[in-house]
Amino acid sequence: MDDEPLARDRMRQLLEAEPDVEIVGECASGREAVEVIEKAGPDLVFLDVQMPGMDGFSVLDRVSPGRLPSVVFVTAHDEHALKAFGVHALDYLLKPFDGERLRESLQRVRVELRSEAPRAFQRRLLSLLADVKPRARRGDRVVIRSGGRLSFLKADEVDWIEAEGNYLRIHAGQKSHLVRDTMSEIEARLDPSRFVRIHKSTIVNTERIREIQPLFNGAHSVLLHDGTRLTWSRGYREQLRALTGEDT
Repeated sequence: MDDEPLARDRMRQLLEAEPDVEIVGECASGREAVEVIEKAGPDLVFLDVQMPGMDGFSVLDRVSPGRLPSVVFVTAHDEHALKAFGVHALDYLLKPFDGERLRESLQRVRVELRSEAPRAFQRRLLSLLADVKPRARRGDRVVIRSGGRLSFLKADEVDWIEAEGNYLRIHAGQKSHLVRDTMSEIEARLDPSRFVRIHKSTIVNTERIREIQPLFNGAHSVLLHDGTRLTWSRGYREQLRALTGEDT
């Protein structure tokens, strides 16, 4: 994921020569990168640190924690970032790099993916983000824009949130509000100790959960206190483990 077309072409050529690598996406901007990571769920991302509008750290800060892939950072001259990568034992490619250096990096990733390291990698990655780019302050209010007016909804009034195309529907008691936002962006603004992503299209206030029942293929049924039933996708099992403290 790089904003420079020539750099992406070079990376693609090198990766296509690797028999166990399948390229599932190529992005020229941070926003595209967030969308591809959320939808495709790649095992590995080569991520440029310096991109206009949204840098590589901002990209990862907007990806759901349970969707964070292994990452090899690509950078040209960010000395602070290089020091941070070394402290947190994360790999990086310093531009310009050759095929041999890329293959060395891929081998490190292969070893990591064959072990139980992905969870440890996610912890290192989150620690890196905390050091390099302070997280946005978690809000206790949700902004509702309607008809040119702004209104504010207390976060603890929100029951759950679902995606509707390019919009989100925020359910709060007997009312619902349609806002133009993305799941990743609103998730980054909500308190993670209270709100949890249970599906690519669903965020729920954990205080509204009455019970959770297993279904099949690793999915779970979630019953809220108001009788609403939601599905906890198997792709978000890490969040379920974090909430219950149990393997599911």
